[in-house]
Amino acid sequence: MLGSAGGSAAHSLPITLRDRVCVLLLQTFASASSPQLINNSIALLWLLVQWGEAVSVLMSNTDVQFMTSQNQNSHINNSQNQEQQTPDHCHLPLILKKLLLSGDEALHVTGAKCIASILVHSPGHYSAAFIKADVPEFLFDRLASTNSEVLLWSIYSCLVLLVEDPLFFSQCHSVYGIESLVRSLKQALQLANVDVLKQGFLLLTEILERQPPNVRLFLRAQGFMAVSQTVIAGLSSSCLRVATQAANAASALFRLHHQSRPVQYKELQELVVAITNRFNELPLYSSGQRRRIGSQKKSDHSSLASRAGGFQLQSLLCFQTACRLAEECASDPVLKENTFTAPSQHSHDQDSLESLCQCLLRCCDSVWIPTIVRMCECAPNPQILQAFYSILCSQFTLLPSLMPVFATKMASSGFYRLALEHKGIFCVGSRNTHLNAACCDFLQKLSMCLLSQSSPASGANQQDAEEVENLLQYNLPSLCCGIPDWPSLLCQSPGLLLCDYKGPRATQYCLVIILHLALQQGDRLLPDLTVFSSVVWLLRSVQEEGSSTIPTCVLRSALYLLSVTHDKSITLEGAPLKCISTALSSCQSFSSLYIHHSALLHFICCHPLLEKQFGAPTLDLWLTKQAQFTDADLTVTGRHVKDKRKRCDGEQEQEPDTEIVELLSVVEKYPAVILTLLDMVCTREAAFAERALSVLTVLLDGHSDFEADLCTSLKTALLQALQRLSVESMGHGHGQNHTEEVNSLPLVLRLLCVTHTSNPPSPRCSKMDGVHFKLLYHVSNITARLSPSNTESLLPALSYLYCCLSLSPEYCNDKAVSMLLSNCGLMEQLQTILSSSPPSAPFVSSSAGPSSALLCVSHLLLSSLITLQHVHCTQVHKSLSWSLDRTVQRILIQKGNTDNLLLVSYLRLLEALLNVDLTSAVMCVSSSPGLVGQTPFEVEDGELFPLGSRGAQCLSIALSGLILQKHELLLRASVNCLSSLLGFLHRKSPKTATYVVCQPWSRFLLYCLHSSGESCLLHPAILRVITLLMRHGSMVVLWEPDLLQVIDAVERKGVKTLSHEASQALRLLLTQIQSGVLQPPPTEEHKQRVRRVMQSLDSVPPSESPILPSNILRVGGVPICLSDFAVIID
Repeated sequence: MLGSAGGSAAHSLPITLRDRVCVLLLQTFASASSPQLINNSIALLWLLVQWGEAVSVLMSNTDVQFMTSQNQNSHINNSQNQEQQTPDHCHLPLILKKLLLSGDEALHVTGAKCIASILVHSPGHYSAAFIKADVPEFLFDRLASTNSEVLLWSIYSCLVLLVEDPLFFSQCHSVYGIESLVRSLKQALQLANVDVLKQGFLLLTEILERQPPNVRLFLRAQGFMAVSQTVIAGLSSSCLRVATQAANAASALFRLHHQSRPVQYKELQELVVAITNRFNELPLYSSGQRRRIGSQKKSDHSSLASRAGGFQLQSLLCFQTACRLAEECASDPVLKENTFTAPSQHSHDQDSLESLCQCLLRCCDSVWIPTIVRMCECAPNPQILQAFYSILCSQFTLLPSLMPVFATKMASSGFYRLALEHKGIFCVGSRNTHLNAACCDFLQKLSMCLLSQSSPASGANQQDAEEVENLLQYNLPSLCCGIPDWPSLLCQSPGLLLCDYKGPRATQYCLVIILHLALQQGDRLLPDLTVFSSVVWLLRSVQEEGSSTIPTCVLRSALYLLSVTHDKSITLEGAPLKCISTALSSCQSFSSLYIHHSALLHFICCHPLLEKQFGAPTLDLWLTKQAQFTDADLTVTGRHVKDKRKRCDGEQEQEPDTEIVELLSVVEKYPAVILTLLDMVCTREAAFAERALSVLTVLLDGHSDFEADLCTSLKTALLQALQRLSVESMGHGHGQNHTEEVNSLPLVLRLLCVTHTSNPPSPRCSKMDGVHFKLLYHVSNITARLSPSNTESLLPALSYLYCCLSLSPEYCNDKAVSMLLSNCGLMEQLQTILSSSPPSAPFVSSSAGPSSALLCVSHLLLSSLITLQHVHCTQVHKSLSWSLDRTVQRILIQKGNTDNLLLVSYLRLLEALLNVDLTSAVMCVSSSPGLVGQTPFEVEDGELFPLGSRGAQCLSIALSGLILQKHELLLRASVNCLSSLLGFLHRKSPKTATYVVCQPWSRFLLYCLHSSGESCLLHPAILRVITLLMRHGSMVVLWEPDLLQVIDAVERKGVKTLSHEASQALRLLLTQIQSGVLQPPPTEEHKQRVRRVMQSLDSVPPSESPILPSNILRVGGVPICLSDFAVIID
């Protein structure tokens, strides 16, 4: 009757009968011993517990016994040998507990079902009786000893209802049963029943969520690790419902009071990685796909899309909880250091809070951010967005050291726009206040992080940061309008600013700061023209009110926006420009407004009014401050400077840095900046002046299309600077002390030298102009007054004098030569430098030893003076003395210890003296018996005095050795000096010239040159050597192999591939072959080959390009005029 369909018969029973049935069932159950009776009783109980009224009677009358006299006597007789029982021993929880103690699994299942059915009716009313009867303990024991799906599901269901009562936890049933629960979940994971798994993880979640914080669930680390591994296994389940419930359990496991001591950071990382990987595996459904799936299965509320969405939301909340846990651990010094970790594990980086934070940031950056952004593009959800922005905020707290890069990446990826758009969509009208708070918190932290990168920590910057933080904190929550509405907000006239951080005006300031920080990372929230006009309107509005000044932080942002959004094709003028100038002038220090950005440099320099007021401080800051951040739109607008200069070893000079290149583009567009830089060179301290000089130096060296105009602009300013410095130096008198006070003199002289050595495209004038001559005059006078130890000023001064003479044609520099030779102080300075050279001490590189560089440039200057004095027959007021034997000794014996550049300068000076037969009014050459022998001189020594025949041979041997070194400059200088030597010998003693050439070292030299390869053989200097040897000693050079190898090389390479200089040297050699006498004489075929090569040379059109690719080569601070080292073709 009770088991009839629908239970209608049970409902029709009278109450008295129903109650009596319940009491009799309890009595029968208490005394039942046969399996059949027990099974029948449990079956009846299962039917009764489906009925709520029956459950009420069963649970409320457990201490009342309804007995008839007959069965009472029977009961007494049957129990007189048993222990006296209290009524509590007969109540239903104890009866069901006995079923759990039986060995019949079917009874276990039915008993668990009955318990669940009873608790379903009123868990809060009935669960206490079962908990006091320790039923949860027996249920957990059954979990650990079974793998039956039905029993597992039944016990899970019972325990899920029991955990709702706080008594369950106060009696520590959760601590007792957590290990059994984990073991059963591991068994269930091997089964295929999804419902059992879902119910098991639901029970685990409920226990983790309801466990009181003051009762620790995991007494040992092994317990936490076991739960963590089980949850990870649940997350990898193919069923999304199971994975979602496991994600719920993971969220609860991430609570602080569940962490063992020491904290298992490695396990937490594995849990984070597992939830991240599972989240990343799910497909993203667009709104259209969701509608299509829903239309296919309208009655299926567990469609794939909805289940995936549920898991995605739950996993996001789980990741948010993990971030919150990391923040809590970071705020607790004990947990941060993980004090209770074993000493052997302290070195494991993976088991630390920092490694967990890095794992969170890595997962957030690689998976969560891109995936959530794509999800919100399809169907934005306020709940997901709230958790998302909370996660982003947590990253700023966990790893502050990595946040600059992270913040820059987010801002440059459009997160300003993203967060502001979400605020405008979901938070208008006080909706979604939690999402609004999360967005505002994220924007504030992002902005402050970016702001901290743009300026170093100082008192003023700290105050600006506090102002920005207050403006963002008080105004971001109310800023919920769309970005397109911002221009109208900026152009409103809010009136007086009643509070520094609140109100419409403060909101405008907040907008300006956000626009600045976003644009700084390449996120243009508004069109440039709109931003520019809005900012100008805001500045004018504040000035018209006149009640308050714009905060420095806001004014800095406004200047940045104006600089970056300014249309370069439009020149500001009138009221807008005056308004900007007034606003910038309101700040006491321009440096507090400065931002290291190329646009700011261009904006200030392109407007004369702004350049006049703020040009100098802008250049100062630009040259002294390094780039403090990498802007997304920071580009070098100027051309790339290509350095045409090359070192002797073929390496290119180091290219200028970004700041200099950017400043070059500004100078190129706005030449007025040059005068400001020059003023810095002359008036500022050394550090500033050096930077300004480097800019002008690179500018003059690397640009050839406007150098002429640039040099013209600089000449007058340099002349004025030199005049002032000359007067100052004269006021201090002669000596060394005054040079220490004229700090800008070396820099001005260096700039003057660079200005003059630049190579403008227009040809030079036929005579020196007035400014040029005045510059030469002042430099020569200053050089004469400088202390010989002041190498820093002497080197650029002498370099300038040398360049003036070498770069000017001989026919137009007679006036300059006359002025320099009449300056006795200058000649004395040169004599001091020559005399300071030790006779035999080794010389270091000119780049490391300034004395060597100074001696080198002195040699070059004297060589030019000697040559030009001979050409113009200029009067000399003071001659110098120079020891020829010391020079030959250095070239012959000490060349290994002498810098190559210094050797080049010696050879250049010796070449100039040999060209004038070692007799010059500029320099008196002295000798020694080591060169010319003892007096009375031999005939040949007398003819060749002061060199002598022995000196000629020694010098020839030394030059042959230098030629074999194949150093480019040294090779050219050696060949030219050899040519001058043989010319000197031929003029003074032709017999000696032939004797010197016919020595064995000449054949050895030819042998070495022929063995050096084809490219070396066709070098113009080598061709010139062969020509000289043929001219002065025809028996030395043989047709085969010497000349034949040259002809073969030319025929293989072709005359068109030869340089202009090599072609001229080859033509001279072929002419010498045709006119000379060779032994043995060439055959007719050989002569025909020579004629064909000559005809090929005649057919090549003359080259209009210069002989050398550049006029000036700078080595170690010494300018080398390459025209002085062209191979002499006569």
